[in-house]
Amino acid sequence: MPSSLLRLRLAMIGAWIAVTVLGMLVIAGVLALLGASLTVAWILGFVLSLYVVQWLLGPYLINAVYKVRPLGEGEEPWLHDAVSRIAERAGISRPRLMLAQVDVPNAFAYGSPLTGNMVAVTRGLLDRLPRDEVEAVLGHELGHLKHRDVYVMMMVGLLPAVVYYLGYTLYMSGIFGGGGGGRNGNGGLLLLVGLMLIALSFLFNLFVFYVSRLREYYADSHSASVVPDGARKLQRALARILAASGRVPRREARSASALKMFLISDPDQSVSWHGDIDELVEALKEERPSLWEELFSTHPHPAKRLRFLDSLIASSRGRENALGDSAPGRA
Repeated sequence: MPSSLLRLRLAMIGAWIAVTVLGMLVIAGVLALLGASLTVAWILGFVLSLYVVQWLLGPYLINAVYKVRPLGEGEEPWLHDAVSRIAERAGISRPRLMLAQVDVPNAFAYGSPLTGNMVAVTRGLLDRLPRDEVEAVLGHELGHLKHRDVYVMMMVGLLPAVVYYLGYTLYMSGIFGGGGGGRNGNGGLLLLVGLMLIALSFLFNLFVFYVSRLREYYADSHSASVVPDGARKLQRALARILAASGRVPRREARSASALKMFLISDPDQSVSWHGDIDELVEALKEERPSLWEELFSTHPHPAKRLRFLDSLIASSRGRENALGDSAPGRA
């Protein structure tokens, strides 16, 4: 495994552990301070139920928002063939192929036990990208399914949600006089602790955004590994999506942003470009995003994604050169 991928995996594991440990410490601290075990148990049960329902029914919501329908086997046969080949290389079951009837060029992977795994491409993606770049996009989306990162996002997002709802409950209890919720019915203490927990939940959500960005890098690496010349093709695809998104009416782009964490590219990110796509790739690599610009984003900045893919290309070339140098007959 290249060192960049090892660091990426360790970062994902570290972020998950950090959120889990800090969240549990906060909840334990509230229990010790207020003795509100029944309140915490009720909130935990509520949030868990909410997440399970969201997980099970989420695909139906996504289909409604993005106007998704199954893509019949007789439609776009090359696309079905590409999904089958990539799924076989990835060692996973072939997901159902779906078409989202929206003009914004994008793609997403999703599913639940009720629906099975699905991969959707938008009509805008098929109309604007060449087939080899669409294949690289599919490699990215099947990477999400192989890595099961939807479950990772559920686990990472659970504790911040628990902390928020616990804080909100204590805050409301404090406003209405405590109601005996604390050991001494101290409404002021409940109010203060509730506000602190609400603030902490927003900080925890920064970890959620961070893990979301990491999973995009990881899915990019999957495309590079299962699609021939996948890293280069995905670079071009990402740049072309940004350029094409800049020509989509803002109203349509905003409607596609409703569930943007699922998409391969943030619909709110676009560029104005009408020249050579390789020149755009190189121009985007030169951008230097600020920390603040990326802090609240579900996706890495395009420049950082393109440079990450460059590192994968360099690693691949290094392995090829090493194999060539060690081949029999080489000096």
